[in-house]
Amino acid sequence: MPMKFNHFDEQGHAVMVDVSAKQASTRMAVAMAEVRLSSGLLSAIQNMDIAKGDVLGVARLAGVMATKKTPDLIPLSHPLALDAVTLEFDLDHSAGRIEIKCMVRAFERTGVEMEAMTGAAVAALTIYDMCKGCDKSITIGEIKLLYKEGGKSGVYRREGKP
Repeated sequence: MPMKFNHFDEQGHAVMVDVSAKQASTRMAVAMAEVRLSSGLLSAIQNMDIAKGDVLGVARLAGVMATKKTPDLIPLSHPLALDAVTLEFDLDHSAGRIEIKCMVRAFERTGVEMEAMTGAAVAALTIYDMCKGCDKSITIGEIKLLYKEGGKSGVYRREGKP
């Protein structure tokens, strides 16, 4: 049996899902993105020894701004009034990686998963942009949803993640 995607009508045309009949509730999502880079560059970021300045501070602001611009970037997403956005950076020197977690919360009729994923992705891209002059071999890895709650589908928790 084929899967039914709610962003398409009966004729197969892309449509924005009608959420007008849904009840507003608190929605929350956490997404992550991974940036892989050399241990030396990671130390320079941590010590704010990069010519462009505070890499993680700028990435945090870029991630917050991106969550608010999600409907401008993802064609069928709804404009939402976001209540909270946070970005956390976990620096792992032994693995040569930065794990970015973006949490978004809103009292809305639809979920905030795309906002969280967009925030994490843009924060990762900002790290690359600010550091590419030092090392162009930086890579951006998985971008994924870790957790979401609210709405009729309830709680989702990625296996193996707290």
